[in-house]
Amino acid sequence: MLASKGFYVTEGKFARGEYGRFAGTVDERIADMQEAIDSSEVKAILCSRGGYGVSQIIDKIDFSLFRQRPKWLIGFSDITILHAAINRAEIASIHGIMAKHITELPENCEQLNKMLEILMGKFPVYTVKGETINKPGKASGVLVGGNLSVLMGLRGTPFEPDYEGKILFIEDIAEKPYHIDRMMQNLRLSGIMDKISGLVVGQFSDCEEDPLMHQTINGIILSAVGNNNYPVCFNFPAGHVDDNLPLVLGASVSLEVNVTNAILSF
Repeated sequence: MLASKGFYVTEGKFARGEYGRFAGTVDERIADMQEAIDSSEVKAILCSRGGYGVSQIIDKIDFSLFRQRPKWLIGFSDITILHAAINRAEIASIHGIMAKHITELPENCEQLNKMLEILMGKFPVYTVKGETINKPGKASGVLVGGNLSVLMGLRGTPFEPDYEGKILFIEDIAEKPYHIDRMMQNLRLSGIMDKISGLVVGQFSDCEEDPLMHQTINGIILSAVGNNNYPVCFNFPAGHVDDNLPLVLGASVSLEVNVTNAILSF
């Protein structure tokens, strides 16, 4: 698919490997990532898929050449860890569909076309339908975040995002509402919800509402925002869904939110 659009594609030596839950052993996965990072010919690194395992190798990857010669890294879900590490170095990355999804989606789908446009230097402006639960307002800042559960696994580590003044994006999949509440309360109690300048809530897929919580999942998230006076956009089309629009994490964005629509521009 990518070759047909004019891109020259190479594949990691162990990209098709299997080692239990993982695409190869720890050493094999490090080797593939390190080779992609260090290569002077590689301009973008497209992850095969998410899952679990980046936390096992993130501290063993040498990003020194990456900082000297930045390149796009593309993926989401567990790839949130790589985004966080790269964004801490003030390098932008693409939260978007991966090789797995390119094989499953229509050839000229918006998700892929927008991602390829970003690779070629054209950044998007998104206008999404408003939600009554949206918190209106305007804000600007660097966009950080990704999968909420993965972000929680980075708390207290050297790879945790710097949230001060940032616009935070979150999404998740197959989490119980009380798990989501526990994570949001962590962000609230730690002061992170006071530090950010805006919040973009993506898709919380396969997260079944729990009437015993006496709040919807969106309500749980909004409660953690508290009295902070910054814009909050719900139901942004990004996350573990087919309609997963690419976001440029680590880039400066403007966010304008009201109940009729929300505009996110890079």
